[in-house]
Amino acid sequence: MINKSIHNSLMFSLLLILASCTGIKSQSIKTNTTSNSKPNILFVLCDDLGYADVGFNGSKDIITPEMDKLASNGTVFTSAYVAHPFCGPSRAGIMTGRYPHAYGSQFNIPANSDVSAVSGIPLNETFISKVLQSSGYYTGAIGKWHLGESEEFHPNKRGFDDFYGFLGGGHEYFPSIYKAKYNQQVAAGNNNIWDYLKPLDHNGVEVHETEYITDALSREAVRFVKDASKKEKPFFLYLAYNAPHTPLQAKEEDMKVFDGIKDKDRRTYAGMVYAVDRGVGQIVKTLKEINQFENTLIVFLSDNGGRTDKGANNTPLRGVKGDTYEGGFRVPMFFHWPNKVAAGVHFDYPVSALDFYPTFASLANAEISKEKELDGKNIWNDLSNKKAPYSREPIFAMRHRSGFSDVGVRQDEWKATKAYNGSWKLYNVDNDISEEKDLSSKYPKLLQDMVLKAEAWSKTHTEPRWFDPQSLKKVWQEEDMGEFKNTFKISN
Repeated sequence: MINKSIHNSLMFSLLLILASCTGIKSQSIKTNTTSNSKPNILFVLCDDLGYADVGFNGSKDIITPEMDKLASNGTVFTSAYVAHPFCGPSRAGIMTGRYPHAYGSQFNIPANSDVSAVSGIPLNETFISKVLQSSGYYTGAIGKWHLGESEEFHPNKRGFDDFYGFLGGGHEYFPSIYKAKYNQQVAAGNNNIWDYLKPLDHNGVEVHETEYITDALSREAVRFVKDASKKEKPFFLYLAYNAPHTPLQAKEEDMKVFDGIKDKDRRTYAGMVYAVDRGVGQIVKTLKEINQFENTLIVFLSDNGGRTDKGANNTPLRGVKGDTYEGGFRVPMFFHWPNKVAAGVHFDYPVSALDFYPTFASLANAEISKEKELDGKNIWNDLSNKKAPYSREPIFAMRHRSGFSDVGVRQDEWKATKAYNGSWKLYNVDNDISEEKDLSSKYPKLLQDMVLKAEAWSKTHTEPRWFDPQSLKKVWQEEDMGEFKNTFKISN
């Protein structure tokens, strides 16, 4: 079985120590800078956004002018990966800097169950928010949480001074609609009401929102940034939009922008993305008004790939949300920071969302505990020097299905993929981004080496703390899935 404050100085040194940790366990990381200046960090996360659903990443029909402006004046990462191909585990990876499989969080926390009432990311996993808060940052989380609903797992207990949003895995978007449904359920005596209908939460207190949810989250982000400007601290804002995650619900005026899109789902989806883009523009405007735009690192990405059956477009990637094909866990991403991040650059080397933890901590001149394990690395020097952070080193993904596990391994230009209980395949994704031409027979030793690395990685995993759906628990046990009996076998 597998084992278990705001500073006004505009000069910030680019000389940072490259934090080690490309393997399973990190060394102790004591960050170092040659300046006392700490940047604000604005981290914008979309939910189920397709790879090709923003202008800066090739969208032909959805316009995102605000984000495109930032991307064109920043660095776009063309080979950015998240730690898991769906929501909860991917977000856990971002917050902990570790693959979620290492602490039993490789499934979404199941909604509306006895499990969800008591489950959350283990408390011994210190979140990046706590590290930044301890180093003097004013911290905020806005939007979707999905990392634990009970009090001990609440954002305010995990390093966030201010939280506004919802604790579950999603939410309906129009208050006039979801409030009526919620009140109906309450009147019927239902004590287990669907997360998507519940009132929003502001620092543990229920709030009665009146705006379209995406606009409300943007409004609260503007509020947080203004509040932060009154404090003698830099800020870290984790802005986790639930758009364009289902249900597909957009404002009519946003959908009218895309009248040329005939497919209703795609048009609605486009309106949802456009609302996010508008919100990002409002936050940027506020940063400029309070003279903090120049001292703010803006990071944008999606938590995983898009659902093509629900309006998304992952072109040219193969696969969808949940897959270990590129379309499942390779995501659109950019960094923007005037005079600190190169403008008009495409960074083509692979990077991981796990890298945010040590990279942000280093920029904040924050100390990470010697006991803290990390799977990502500080990529700042490599980004600045246009070098590969993961030269000859793998980035992994694993998704458990009913009775078997899918795996993806990205290493340099190569991608080894095992999907849908099929055989292992090998692709050169620099030349074949769509994973169409299997080169496993031509480079068998390379494939074997990558698969062996994935197998070694799997031995660091622990048993899942919960399952989603719950029925998978029985399958996991009956099929001894934790043994990975056939997962790493390469067929001839």
